[in-house]
Amino acid sequence: MQLLIAPAELAADKSQIVFDCRFSLLDKAAGRRAWEAGHIPGARFADLEQDLSSPAGKGGRHPLPDRDALAARFRAFGVNYDSKLVCYDQNSGALAGRFWWLARWLGCDRVRVLDGGLDAWIAAGLPTNRDPVDPAPGNFRPREPLTRVRTAAELEGIAAPGAGAADATLQLLDARDAARYRGEQETIDPVAGHIPGAISVPFADNLAGGRFKSPGELRKRFAGLGIDPKREIVCYCGSGVTATHDILALKLAGYPEPALYPGSWSEWITDPARPVAKS
Repeated sequence: MQLLIAPAELAADKSQIVFDCRFSLLDKAAGRRAWEAGHIPGARFADLEQDLSSPAGKGGRHPLPDRDALAARFRAFGVNYDSKLVCYDQNSGALAGRFWWLARWLGCDRVRVLDGGLDAWIAAGLPTNRDPVDPAPGNFRPREPLTRVRTAAELEGIAAPGAGAADATLQLLDARDAARYRGEQETIDPVAGHIPGAISVPFADNLAGGRFKSPGELRKRFAGLGIDPKREIVCYCGSGVTATHDILALKLAGYPEPALYPGSWSEWITDPARPVAKS
């Protein structure tokens, strides 16, 4: 199945269940307010912290939700076993990417990201409304995950002194902006820097004009960063959200699907024994 969907295609297919994933770390109620002010007709609101994460703690700022609890939320959203899902955020796809990854983690292979998000929908002259959405419960049940994860314990050996980039089995990609990766600034987490051996792959550079670059452009980008499709790839970010954007972009580029380190940097730094690099 295709990974992205254009606004015109979504507008033409009324059979798809749409999810609005807008969220702001600076104002955690902003996403719901934005949905209430106007959303794609029929779109359910999926909140990053209430629906798509477990409570923050030692597992990081946005740990994965309990799998059965997430499946129950999908049923409450009206998702059935054979439903086709589309997710969007305002524009970048970073938050929609989290929903896309989680749906596939539940075994759903019929999920796509709206390329360009709500901004692209509106730019195409398509309507929004403020109507409430109250779907009948669905019959969705989780299946075998279509995704992979790596834990902090599994990555500790890779990041140990003398390993890192020299390790021949794994490539660790950091999806945060380059300044945070280098440790020059950190406005969210209490420790700055990155996991030793990680390659800086800011998710924002997967986009051009608010939409994903073409598969060819993405392949050129990743090849230029030395990312080898024959080696295992693991993506992380601040809390396991924007890393899914890199995973989606790598799949668009034709790479084997990378694993996600769900806890990401915000979990990594909870243990002061874990090494931290700055450069």
